[in-house]
Amino acid sequence: MSASRAPATDGLAATDDIGWAARLLAATPTHEHRDPELLRRWARAADAFGAALAPVGCEARVVERDGGLELGLLARYTSRPPTVELFTDTLALAERVVDARGWRDWYPPGSVRAAALAHEAVHVHLHHGPAKAALKHALGHSALRLGRLRVPGHVAGAEEVAAHAYARTVCGLGRSPLLLTAALAAEAASTPPPARDARREN
Repeated sequence: MSASRAPATDGLAATDDIGWAARLLAATPTHEHRDPELLRRWARAADAFGAALAPVGCEARVVERDGGLELGLLARYTSRPPTVELFTDTLALAERVVDARGWRDWYPPGSVRAAALAHEAVHVHLHHGPAKAALKHALGHSALRLGRLRVPGHVAGAEEVAAHAYARTVCGLGRSPLLLTAALAAEAASTPPPARDARREN
């Protein structure tokens, strides 16, 4: 199946990448009452910024472990010490979801892991270098204006959007990993939690 012929009944795929990026921003604290068009503008700017980033290597230590399903994470970057955790159980589920939804043309075999690593590499890049200030400038949000002086403001969630766009671009994906994370969230919501032990202590 080609990327342009995703299942017609798949409502998740009907929302484009900018739409998912805007939804991510809308769900981020501090943006609850923002104008939806402003969020889309920020989403487009962050997506374009991430897609235009030159390839960056991951300078952090990479470890693989289980436990991502409980946390709801594919990967995670922590700065002390700089470490990228790849959660193998969530990555395996993501591959199954790709097959089940007929999205393999968008996410070729092995690309989910590569995209997760690329995504976190951008977080490392933004955390340690001047690119974070460049992203603020690209977004055009002002925290303070005094005459001609403008202090660029932080837009919560914009780094996530940029990281997803970067991963989509450098890994050659047909769609943003944001679509896949939405599918994983839907999968988690439809899966009943494990049965709890009904026994009580006397």
